[in-house]
Parts: sequence; C-alpha cells; structure tokens
Amino acid sequence: MEALARDKFVPMIMSSGASKVQMLRTGDLSFSVVTEYEDADKAEKAQSRIAEIRSQATTELPMTMADVSSGTVFAKG
Repeated sequence: MEALARDKFVPMIMSSGASKVQMLRTGDLSFSVVTEYEDADKAEKAQSRIAEIRSQATTELPMTMADVSSGTVFAKG
C-alpha cells in the first residue's frame, strides 16, 4: 500500500497543482492525505481531479474513504 501510494498517487496529486503532499499512516490499512496548494484558487481548481484520484485510489488500495476536509492555513511552524 505504501509503495503504491508513494509511487503512483503522490505524483498524480502533485500533477493536480499541489505544492506538497503528505501521506500519514493512521492504522494497519488506513492513512490520511494532507495536500497543500499555493493558494485557495489553485486548490479549488484541482478539486475535480482530486475527486477522480480518490475514486481510483479506492479501487486500487485496501481502504475506505471516511472523510474529506478542506480549509485555509492560518498558522504553521
């Protein structure tokens, strides 16, 4: 699962215009994806492609999409 996520899905997400992608293991068969964009406009424009990538991931990875969240960064370190 990790190799497929790293080698296939991270590049696909980056090609949508993301500036950074992190995949975090949250359990034996679960993970969370944090995707960053330069600005809200780029993030909004990428959403249809991200939905396609999510759909493909659910057919290729042993996971279930539990939730989708979005927002703007207001602090970082």
